Amino acid sequence: MSPFSHPLLVGFDMLEETLRRNMRGNDGYPPYNIERLRPKDTNVDYLRITLAVAGFSEGELDVLTEENRLIVRGRQAERPEAEFIYRGIAARQFQRIFLLAEGIEVHGAALRNGLLSIDLIRPEHVVVVRKINISVPD
Repeated sequence: MSPFSHPLLVGFDMLEETLRRNMRGNDGYPPYNIERLRPKDTNVDYLRITLAVAGFSEGELDVLTEENRLIVRGRQAERPEAEFIYRGIAARQFQRIFLLAEGIEVHGAALRNGLLSIDLIRPEHVVVVRKINISVPD
């Protein structure tokens, strides 16, 4: 029995499928860090995902958002003109997917010294209370 099949968790079945899909095929490459950056003068959370992408140029990397997912892809082009005497660094492709919580926004991305940093913002949570009127048929 799935934890998302509890009768009080209405509409979370899609979240379970998304989690299951994103857990498959994770080989650990490229390694990454996720850190929280919280300025002292605000309650807004700033998050930074840093991926080690040495050898990839800006044009070989894609950072996309699709629904509640952050997708980072890398595709290194083969150099057919290169004549290797020894090849220990393979041209490699990767795709890394991060699930984003509701309200998380991608603020920007930067590539420096072989590290791709993606900055995210989690705005201060605002609780919205809305009264639902109950109608009674005549």
